[in-house]
Amino acid sequence: MSRERLTGARPKHAQLRDRLADHAAGLGPESAIPSERELMATYDVSRATVRRAIEALIADGLLHRVHGKGTFVARPRLESRLHLASFSQDMRRRGLEPSSRLLGLSREEAPTEVADFLGPGPAWRVDRLRLADGQPIALEHSWYSGSLLPNLDAHPLGDSLYALLADRYGIVIDAAEQTLWGEVADLRTADLLDAPDHTPLLVFRRLSTSRGRPVEHVVSRYRGDRYQIHMSLSRDDLPTPAPQEGSTP
Repeated sequence: MSRERLTGARPKHAQLRDRLADHAAGLGPESAIPSERELMATYDVSRATVRRAIEALIADGLLHRVHGKGTFVARPRLESRLHLASFSQDMRRRGLEPSSRLLGLSREEAPTEVADFLGPGPAWRVDRLRLADGQPIALEHSWYSGSLLPNLDAHPLGDSLYALLADRYGIVIDAAEQTLWGEVADLRTADLLDAPDHTPLLVFRRLSTSRGRPVEHVVSRYRGDRYQIHMSLSRDDLPTPAPQEGSTP
């Protein structure tokens, strides 16, 4: 970067933030931006100004920092509308290739909150890492009805489980209740997601049914720096407008 002074009435950190945003837009994802020392020299500003500008762009999701390596251009977040679809369907709609890494599969007694939904008796626990174009996106901890899905361990679980349920068991997920909250990644989750420690997560708990029968209890933890949710909102409590004078009721 050539030497360039910041002038004008706007605060220098705000000007530098805009310059860095323009610079990052011309780079590819995971490209490194200049070091703090280089930016200080290029724009003749203090380290505090540089850090404030970078922190603002990290907060905006345009940059991310890797400890001991530097600051890099962030990958664009995958955006999803809330709808009933599998991870594989969701990714393919975006032109991405979904894949899964099976971390664990066992038949065991479910914890109380899962058994309260699926019913008593052993259930299938399935732990998977979900990827899009080879990049880790989400960590899933799922439970499935043991009575509805005999011999689930005899089938490959690397693709869409919803497709497997429909093709092998004639079970189509047709309704679900979903809850969303935020967390920060613990060390193990961050490692599996190839993310920095304490990366923000979007956590979804989905309770799915087929023709009213409980089938699936799943908690999915998505990287908050790679995933976002779009929602269309409307009000349903607006009063009915009063008829205008002279109009026919």
